[in-house]
Amino acid sequence: MRIVDARVIVTCPGRNFVTLKIVTSDGVTGVGDATLNGRELAVASYLNDHVVPTLIGRDASRIEDTWQYLYRGAYWRRGPVTMSAIAAVDTALWDIKGKVAGLPVYQLLGGRCRDGVTVYGHANAETVPEVLAEVARYVDLGYRAVRVQTAVPGLPATYGVGKDRMFYEPADAAIPTEATWSTERYLVHTPQVFAAVRDEFGPHLKLLHDAHHRLTPIEAARLGKDLEPYRLTWLEDPVPAELQEGFRLIRRHTTTPIAVGEVFNTIFDCQQLITEQLIDYVRTTVVRAGGISHLRRIFDLAALHHVRSGSHGATDLSPVCMAAALHVDLSIPNFGLQEYMRHTEATDAVFPHSYHFADGYLHPGEEPGLGVDIDESAAARYPYQPASLPVNRLTDGSMHNW
Repeated sequence: MRIVDARVIVTCPGRNFVTLKIVTSDGVTGVGDATLNGRELAVASYLNDHVVPTLIGRDASRIEDTWQYLYRGAYWRRGPVTMSAIAAVDTALWDIKGKVAGLPVYQLLGGRCRDGVTVYGHANAETVPEVLAEVARYVDLGYRAVRVQTAVPGLPATYGVGKDRMFYEPADAAIPTEATWSTERYLVHTPQVFAAVRDEFGPHLKLLHDAHHRLTPIEAARLGKDLEPYRLTWLEDPVPAELQEGFRLIRRHTTTPIAVGEVFNTIFDCQQLITEQLIDYVRTTVVRAGGISHLRRIFDLAALHHVRSGSHGATDLSPVCMAAALHVDLSIPNFGLQEYMRHTEATDAVFPHSYHFADGYLHPGEEPGLGVDIDESAAARYPYQPASLPVNRLTDGSMHNW
């Protein structure tokens, strides 16, 4: 079963997605997500110019060998562009493998470890009363876990708070917009938000919050300590993870669980954080970490060190990635939570899929393979639209992490 065609499809049904579709000599097709928010065309070029020519004629059943070929065979290894491209190939080959076997991919990964995948939604609003209403809406929809973000008083805009409450998309302009940030205001405001949420919804709803890499370790430790009475399931991305020793300082000062990893590309990015138990949840996902094959390696390492999965699942990951993530989530012993930001109706039409939400859980479906595809005719109606993620400055004009 040889690969006879591989097509890179770029489409924008409300936001940009990059999809690889592989076709075998037997006519079996597989799809993989290669979207890199704000840098989509870089991955499309990497695939078209450097990967697709090497795939033609390869045995589609040799998933691990192909992964090693694309990773070890590239002298310039790792990085978000390379690993997103590898992820697309790997995911598409798993899709093909499942279709040939007549089984959903999770069965090939060892079968179910749970009945459904617990997901969390994003409650965001300008004010505390408004965000309480948003949390209530997610609870009414059946969610068992909710991420809570509000605007910070005195700042013109805040990460995580969008115009559309259900479909937050931060990539908003061809040239990056500039946001303004004040850590001091944020650290005062955030504990007040969670005090109100806990008072309204009680002790059992899982609550999460994203600091989005904006704090220093001691600032993150202070926030974690201030949030301890409200028993968060996790505080996400408190500091940039390039200096992983910084997480030791956070650990010394707070018992608030820490989640990090949505920008990680390989197991080496999180090895120290996992083996030293400096985090509680690792958030990398299929498209960032080189596909299903490599993500399983990361989660297997995490399982040995009491670290659970918490894969990224924002709208910049297509339904192809979401479907693949669910098959992994269902099959691993150390699953924690899965982020689930709903896609628009236009996106769902371009990417028909069998996964579905019910009673706080996502279910991947029982179709052979991943249970997702791309409607190429529908995709062609939505051409690429340049869109970049914002950049961030402090109130004095200094550049800061967005």
